[in-house]
Amino acid sequence: MSTTSRVPWLSGADRTSPWEQVHAVVAGIGVAGFAAADALQHLGASVTILDDRDNGDARDKATLLEILGVRTRLGPGAGAALPDDVDVVVTSPGWPPAAPLFAAAAARQVPVWGDVELAWRLRDPAAPTPWLCLTGTNGKTTTVQMLESMLRADGLRAVAAGNVGVPMCEVVMNPDPYDVLAVELSSHQLHWMQSLSAESAAVLNVAPDHISWHGDLDRYSAAKASIYTNCQVACVYNVQDPQTRRMVEDAEVVEGCRAIGFTLGIPSIGMLGIVDDVLADRAFIEGRDRNAAELAAVSDVPTGAPHNVANALAAAALARSHGVSGGAVRRGLRSFHLDKHRIAEVAVVADVRYVDDSKATNPHAALASLRSFDSVVWIAGGLAKGATFDELVDSTRRRLRGVVVLGADRAHIIAALSRHAPDVPVIEVGDTETEVMERVVTAAASLARPGDTVLLAPACASQDLFADYSARGDAFVAAVEQLRKH
Repeated sequence: MSTTSRVPWLSGADRTSPWEQVHAVVAGIGVAGFAAADALQHLGASVTILDDRDNGDARDKATLLEILGVRTRLGPGAGAALPDDVDVVVTSPGWPPAAPLFAAAAARQVPVWGDVELAWRLRDPAAPTPWLCLTGTNGKTTTVQMLESMLRADGLRAVAAGNVGVPMCEVVMNPDPYDVLAVELSSHQLHWMQSLSAESAAVLNVAPDHISWHGDLDRYSAAKASIYTNCQVACVYNVQDPQTRRMVEDAEVVEGCRAIGFTLGIPSIGMLGIVDDVLADRAFIEGRDRNAAELAAVSDVPTGAPHNVANALAAAALARSHGVSGGAVRRGLRSFHLDKHRIAEVAVVADVRYVDDSKATNPHAALASLRSFDSVVWIAGGLAKGATFDELVDSTRRRLRGVVVLGADRAHIIAALSRHAPDVPVIEVGDTETEVMERVVTAAASLARPGDTVLLAPACASQDLFADYSARGDAFVAAVEQLRKH
């Protein structure tokens, strides 16, 4: 839908625009919303921030913003009503497109931007910092942090930001500018983007996720694909995921932008891949029709799991597109450490390995995790977010020693197991039981045999039983520690 504003220059707004003429509403007082409101008030805009929450954290942020002159509205219903005389709405990524606030904005032809769209517009027009952007259903955070490490290893002032780390509005307003940004973008953030023109961009993979937020898989995929729009130097795609290549082929890009593939196989011209356990570049070197440049060894990649090697290749492609040296790619990988709750070995108890991959919050991520081990007692369940589990179970059933299920949507996983792996023993742990994770780990231990791996890779979100995936992983680690002591 086209939108208009009583501020005629708003569609082309940048940092130098007369923001004192603007009344902006910011939806959400979380990390991204707070940074957006702070940036707008700093530029002189009149700002109102809305949030249905009224907890301690929200009130603390509201107090700080009110000191700066931002109006705040907290509590049930606060986020539903659009104030009068609003020129633009800036939304945090968690707010779904169907929220009443956005329907009201559309009815009044008020434009809606995401916080990342605002950040793109607020870059320093005299010296705009290039953005290396990536998205995907899984692996985004690991890859963007690998990219940050590679950039820094080449002596560049860089930061991982966006959907991880520092919010984009805070990054672009930093008085000490960065040389380059490693930007993780979720499908939620990309949904609201209009102006992005990344120096280079990558889509790591696409699998069903966040369907309830977007409405259907086509809208989710379209949001992912939009990261390539107006890309300048390189559109990086996953050779093993043909949908990502089709996204590149369909994208409207800046003339001269190249399609660069990454693959776990031997790379063709214009790709990065693996040759004799070496990460090899046939895209950003002279004589790539005949030769490949060694960037790093597979052993330089944390865990060496195939999906992490693929992540490293995608990060390397983005780094190389910016001119980073091959040596910096290797140094960056060697100095990189995975975040907690990403295929992290917790302990070995009675010759059974316990592994925490609580970050596997959808079936695609759980599939990558399960494929990393031969014989698994799988801990799964939580909030399915509209996902299905038949393909996941069918493709991994031969690896399953047993399954322990928990969480609100565990019945969907149990049903898929009964259809595709009926001989695999299943233990169901009810939500109402106290100390759920201790009971889960005890049940998993009862199914495991020496040499097995007990793997927490839930394939679901965590908020039915835990604050977030990190809290779920911490609970698993604590439960394993209790098991080890006994």
